[in-house]
Amino acid sequence: MRSRLLLLAAVSGSTLIAAGAAMADEAPAPSTVAEVVVTAAPYAVSLDSVTTSINIVGQEELDRAPPAGLGDVLNGLPGVRSTFFGPGASRPVIRGLSGPRVLILQNGVGMVDVSAVSPDHAVASEPGGATRIEVLRGPSTLAYGGSAIGGVVNILDERVPTTPASAGPEGRLVVSGGTVDDSYSVSGAIKIGAGPWVFSADAVKRESGDYDVPVDPVSDRLATASGETPLADRTQRNTDVKLQTYGAGVSYIGDDGYVGVSARRLETQYGVPYAQVVIVGPPPAEGPVYLDVQQTRYDIRGESAVPLGWFDRARFSVGYADYEHAEIEVATGAVGTRFLSTGTEGRFELVQPERDGWQGAVGAQGLARESEAIGAEAFVPPAEIKEFGIFTLQRLDREAWGIEGGLRLDRRTIDASLTGRPTSGAATSYGLDWSTTENSQDFTNISASVAVFWRPVEGWFLGLSVSRNGRAPTEFELFADGPHAGTGSYEIGDPTLDSEEVTSYEGTVRYTRSGSRAELHLYTARYDGFIQELPTGDFVADDGTLDPTGELPVFRYSQTGATFNGAEFEASREIWRSGEQSVSLEGVFDLVRGKTDLGVPARIPSYSVTGRVVWTGERTDGEFEVRHVGDQDRVAAFELPTDGYTMIDAQFGFRPFAEHDLTLFVEGRNLGDVEAREHTSFLKDIAPLPGRTVRAGVRYEF
Repeated sequence: MRSRLLLLAAVSGSTLIAAGAAMADEAPAPSTVAEVVVTAAPYAVSLDSVTTSINIVGQEELDRAPPAGLGDVLNGLPGVRSTFFGPGASRPVIRGLSGPRVLILQNGVGMVDVSAVSPDHAVASEPGGATRIEVLRGPSTLAYGGSAIGGVVNILDERVPTTPASAGPEGRLVVSGGTVDDSYSVSGAIKIGAGPWVFSADAVKRESGDYDVPVDPVSDRLATASGETPLADRTQRNTDVKLQTYGAGVSYIGDDGYVGVSARRLETQYGVPYAQVVIVGPPPAEGPVYLDVQQTRYDIRGESAVPLGWFDRARFSVGYADYEHAEIEVATGAVGTRFLSTGTEGRFELVQPERDGWQGAVGAQGLARESEAIGAEAFVPPAEIKEFGIFTLQRLDREAWGIEGGLRLDRRTIDASLTGRPTSGAATSYGLDWSTTENSQDFTNISASVAVFWRPVEGWFLGLSVSRNGRAPTEFELFADGPHAGTGSYEIGDPTLDSEEVTSYEGTVRYTRSGSRAELHLYTARYDGFIQELPTGDFVADDGTLDPTGELPVFRYSQTGATFNGAEFEASREIWRSGEQSVSLEGVFDLVRGKTDLGVPARIPSYSVTGRVVWTGERTDGEFEVRHVGDQDRVAAFELPTDGYTMIDAQFGFRPFAEHDLTLFVEGRNLGDVEAREHTSFLKDIAPLPGRTVRAGVRYEF
């Protein structure tokens, strides 16, 4: 009954999700120019006119969000969940897809980290330093290549200034602290102008301890299945986080464009949750670990008007990053494995001027990256990855109707160092021999999309899109052979994998009126050669040979057909207004169902439904939210079901001074102190989400 009431509250009266608050602080009237999406295309497209599913999280919302990894910050957007590997590491799960199928960008170019290799690897970017984050769901965007087959998350910042500074310094400062993990966070940014020169600097520092949980961390289901005895403990051990990142940039901004450079340093150390059970007999050979992550990044960006016939603007972005992390045993300080990744990624775009509703662009993108894992548990060989792609996107908007399309050609080359690499006993049992395996793999993919849209009457937008995308396999899907501590498995790749291809269809219905907004997306994605990591039912001993008494289960990468179907709905309705005060109802619903030729894919989220009441005023604002996530009992082989949960959150903000942009805020999360486990997390049965917490802070903008 409770979930039905929540669904009714979310769908009948309401809304656009608050994380879509960035969509608009107030629902725009039809005559209002809506917010422009940066990531969807090189040319300007308003949020009310896109044919795909997009959310934008703005700077004020990011400043007031709890300090967390990228996946946890975005968790709760329609169709978005988190891989939650403790507070230190999380990536977004979009429409049931994660890892290499979700592309994470920094100002339009790749991260050059190893977060896609394993869910215990953090994304090398701190959301607290962003000015906004754009989330695109589905493989309908061709501007970023095959790795965007599931979606794109673009983290935008002003480290390279793109707009002039005011007469004096401008910036912001945010300070906050929380109770569930004794955390604190400080972040700030400043921009100063000197004629056409604009200088910027920013920094984030946060720390948190082990967090409290409402129940014993190990779930009853896992305890029953494994026969182990959970420790009676209401603290999730080894989940402390220390993070600092700082950077600076400078740009020359003229009348026709800008060019600038920036540098950034990120350092973080975080623990990885472990199974808190009673140890019988000798302790395990390896105890809890923490990760020490460091990345130095340099970026060059620019944009200018150009007289090139068909084109009137050119822009480019190039990023170089040097990344390293070490996986270290807490008890001894011994380094188990080190991951290194260095590389450069860049893109160049030529944008056509708008001509009678026709917009377009052509572009090219390139990547050169080297990765290496060092140590006894290095399950992937050193590899050099090169990518190059060219694309065009075109759109014709005749106000009442329109059409858009795109075409992209990608080539990816992976050169792995297999010479002298031993083949494990387990891999040998499955017919692999790395000494005879071709170490260079080339993949060429052609992707295309077309969409039509129609505005039958004022306020309504209907769209239908079809796309065909290809994704080349990664180095770890091809060449893995070894124990993977992050997932607690022994992984074996398949060097014969082909590119993964998907044909997707998506329908969009959007209604926008002054004070009201609703948006519905229905989609289906059909995969040919869907790459998935499947348990074989075998186990390995410490020496890497098959052994039914071994501790690590064997997982192999293979290809099957697959289909993902789903729906996303969000709506908002202003129910009262008096001057600058208003009350709105908001609601969100999402659902995804996946199946493959071999059964249900692993870690597919259940449905979720959210209802929210939002108050805004001249000096105060607040919201009260109830979110229900359903049970998930459609599970993959060797996967345990997950119970649903209902979580209550609330927040309140107060601006004491009319002449100063100062906000005092307080929020409560999981106010019911309920047990909540994310089915999308590898650790769901040993690490629930944090319990009840209260967080307070101050935000000052100048």
